[in-house]
Amino acid sequence: MSERRKVVAAYFLSLDGVAEAPDRFLTAWDDETDASGERLISTQDVVVLGRRTYDEWAAFWPTSDIEPFASFINAVPKHVATSCPLDPAWANAQVIDGDLVDFVRQLAAQPGGDIGIHGSICITRTLLGAGLVDELRLVVSPTIVGSGRRLLDGLPFARLETIRSATSPSGHLLVEYRVLR
Repeated sequence: MSERRKVVAAYFLSLDGVAEAPDRFLTAWDDETDASGERLISTQDVVVLGRRTYDEWAAFWPTSDIEPFASFINAVPKHVATSCPLDPAWANAQVIDGDLVDFVRQLAAQPGGDIGIHGSICITRTLLGAGLVDELRLVVSPTIVGSGRRLLDGLPFARLETIRSATSPSGHLLVEYRVLR
């Protein structure tokens, strides 16, 4: 029997856990932060997005020159949790047919690379609650935002194991966690 694909949720967070609108709190960038993002996407061959993220990203990424993420996200198959048609259309994007948890469970059982979740807070919360997220990869900015949607609010107790952590020259905590079951 083949091993199940990993589901990897990746986020930029403020120190107080806000994941919404990271452009508000990411005030610096460096090569180490870039390299962690490149490592992340190098193992992913499909992503799952929520509708809000899809709408924001479909308007931005197709014309972006922010590399290597622009090339990755524009080319990778994108599965979108929504009950409405995808408008505007975006290359390699399709609506998830049926239940999100069942869909991701079936996708994880198929051969392939990691399944990425980027920027979709509700999707991550749902899949964490269902026990389907294997890893959290975070870039924690040394800022306190005070308000905004926090990634981990409302979730049940979970234990995590640190896989890797480092501090970038900009002061970002680059941390990877395995979700223990």
